[in-house]
Amino acid sequence: MQNNDWWKGGVIYQIYPRSFMDSNGDGIGDLPGITEKLDYVASLGVDGIWLSPFFTSPMKDFGYDVSDYRDVDPLFGTLDDFRALVAKAHDLGLRVTIDQVLSHTAEEHPWFRESRQSRDNAKADWYVWADPKPDGTPPNNWLSIFGGSAWTFDSRRQQYYLHNFLTSQPDLNFHNPDVRQAQLDNMRFWLDLGVDGFRLDTVNFYFHNAALTDNPPVPQGGAKTLGAPATNPYTWQQHVHDLSQPENLLFLQDLRRLLDEYPGATSVGEIGDDHPLERMAEYTSGNDKLHMAYTFDLLNTPRSPAYIREVIERFRRIAGDAWPCWALSNHDVVRSATRWGAEKGVEEGPDYPKVILAMQMALRGSVCLYQGEELGLPEAEVPFERIQDPYGIPFWPEFKGRDGCRTPMVWQQAPQGGFSEVEPWLPVDERHLPLSVAQQEADKGSMLQAMRRFICWRREQPALLKGDLELLQDTGDMLCWIRRTPEQTLLVAINLTSVELTQPYNGPVKLLDGHGFNGTLINEQIVLPPYQALFAEI
Repeated sequence: MQNNDWWKGGVIYQIYPRSFMDSNGDGIGDLPGITEKLDYVASLGVDGIWLSPFFTSPMKDFGYDVSDYRDVDPLFGTLDDFRALVAKAHDLGLRVTIDQVLSHTAEEHPWFRESRQSRDNAKADWYVWADPKPDGTPPNNWLSIFGGSAWTFDSRRQQYYLHNFLTSQPDLNFHNPDVRQAQLDNMRFWLDLGVDGFRLDTVNFYFHNAALTDNPPVPQGGAKTLGAPATNPYTWQQHVHDLSQPENLLFLQDLRRLLDEYPGATSVGEIGDDHPLERMAEYTSGNDKLHMAYTFDLLNTPRSPAYIREVIERFRRIAGDAWPCWALSNHDVVRSATRWGAEKGVEEGPDYPKVILAMQMALRGSVCLYQGEELGLPEAEVPFERIQDPYGIPFWPEFKGRDGCRTPMVWQQAPQGGFSEVEPWLPVDERHLPLSVAQQEADKGSMLQAMRRFICWRREQPALLKGDLELLQDTGDMLCWIRRTPEQTLLVAINLTSVELTQPYNGPVKLLDGHGFNGTLINEQIVLPPYQALFAEI
């Protein structure tokens, strides 16, 4: 545990606690269930875990509505269960990062209960309150990502309060220094319990424009934000006043000073913005704000080699010393095996999901791997009557919500996938059962075995962990770049297509093996069969 920059180039395995392992037979995953399965997580060769929220919550947004920042919801266990989890993880060499939902609370939080009582109580300005317009309508045109106005009227104060998400998730007023300090103190609580860092939910949403200026519309034909589906009216505005305000940078510096008191503690921010890569560079540069951040650029639907090349090149131009954390799947988006590979079909085998993860892990930056991604799980089908996600219900059927990526982890080809002894909170997709951990452990050619082999091989390649990236131009559908550190220079070539690709390459090359891919060099040509890759020292 002495490697304080373990996160740089590391692989962090995201666990969604409700759906990882049910230890007490209530159909909901919990902290003891996670602890039970940490040996499996460690066997993947990852560097740490990220736990989605397990804090006390009314669960209207499944834990992203916190009512007590310093306790574990009884659904998931106790603080002692969390301490046991951290101890087991550390014994296995795994770092533990946890979600922090700082921008908003649950309406049941004591802070909001007090704040809404009057305009002059001790917490009166801890949330974003504003008077109605003279005609009684909301203060401005800001929209909630979850649908409708971002403002809800409260009869006690005769004012509106701001909520970027559900009406039951009021936004805190980060212009108030007491709010900022309270959240820093809450994070210190978990650092003192031994956590190794935080994933920061909606990290660019902390501050709003204090003048409450209307957002302008997206110009006709203009690019829409990647932070919501295109069918959502939220994407019709340019989000220049409701988020990503300059004051945010000062708070991130305060947060970094706190983390620097705990050697090895790290931070990764989630950025949903109209200009996400630029925001990522701004928030992670200078070694005085976030350690790393991720955006929705690779969590969206575009997946062509040209698009991926454009994302890499754009970030390279603006990055400087900024450090990204790349993700292809998480608890908020359709799983990558389906979102990028729906026409491939999981029944065709693991080659496509395997090569897109290899591409992700060969980029400059750190990696988030979502539970089940190492199995190549497709997006689950959840019938409307079983939908739980409050985001999915109002936008159905054009947008089915986030439940399809949140269904239980499949441990065995057995009832409920070995996740629980009872019907779980979301149904197990029958297509997932043949892809279970037990089935793939027994198959040397499985996706799981391939990912384990690749992750462990990658850990021995300095250039893939921390090297600079130089994108090779004019390579058509083949993605090619060079990763370089003083001790190693590595050529990377990736084929995400269903046809064989070739590309001229002149120069001394030493092909590397042990990574599980079969790209080769023939007569000064890189030759990549479908869904294959090449790694070579040059």
